[in-house]
Amino acid sequence: MHEYVLKKMMVDFELVTNYIVERLREYLEFSAKKGGVVGVSGGIDSAVTAALLARATNNYFFLIMPSSTTPKKDIDDALGLIKMLGAEDKYAYIDIDEIVNNIASQVKTNDHYVIGNIKARVRMVLLYGYAQKLGYLVIGTGDKSELLLGYFTKYGDGGVDVLPIGDLYKTQVRMLGRYLGLPEDIVTKPSSPALWEGQTAEGEIGVDYDTIDSILYLRFDEMRTPEEVANFLGINIDIVRKIENMVRFSQHKRLAPEIFRLSGRAINSDWRYPRQWG
Repeated sequence: MHEYVLKKMMVDFELVTNYIVERLREYLEFSAKKGGVVGVSGGIDSAVTAALLARATNNYFFLIMPSSTTPKKDIDDALGLIKMLGAEDKYAYIDIDEIVNNIASQVKTNDHYVIGNIKARVRMVLLYGYAQKLGYLVIGTGDKSELLLGYFTKYGDGGVDVLPIGDLYKTQVRMLGRYLGLPEDIVTKPSSPALWEGQTAEGEIGVDYDTIDSILYLRFDEMRTPEEVANFLGINIDIVRKIENMVRFSQHKRLAPEIFRLSGRAINSDWRYPRQWG
């Protein structure tokens, strides 16, 4: 990562931790919910989110939801985190393969992209099932890098009630994880949704996170032009354009569904009102 950007990424992680923990408490109280549910994958984002939630309240529950493409290392790390947080009686382990295969058979597809998104959405359904049963909220694990890139499944891991680490870049989440004392294996593990075998975030995107976060910070926090970002980082402008386009074309994922307004002056003079509204 560029030294300038890395310096900007360095924040007071004690202050950040205290703020997020307090905001979680306030949000749960404001929502009149008893606690929160987190899907724990063995990755850095879910580990940090789980650790913060455990600091905010004793009312938490974790779900480990592996499939056949989930690396054993991820499962072991998720179980290790559960033990570290003292949550052995506050989690459930659910293999999602049977549910996913049943849905995929109904859709009649073997496409691993489609099936991967089905996996993410099955996990969302299970999280909300447990949340409703317990009177909890679903606590999301997305970070700022993933949210900006649109690197999440709409109504899958993007289907949550609140995003505590959503304003921290992946680089900062790793720093926060280290501050929280999480295992180094989790802190440094390459990011991957593991929706199909061999999938990694950096491999799929084609750019490493050091570069991604540098581009995102300079382009959208400091509002530099693509040309300025490329020159500053000493990289090909096509890489900057690629990241910029990922942000632009995933905007629909970050917004509530668009409503095509028909009332009042929202319809211009070229439109004709139907004589009868069905």
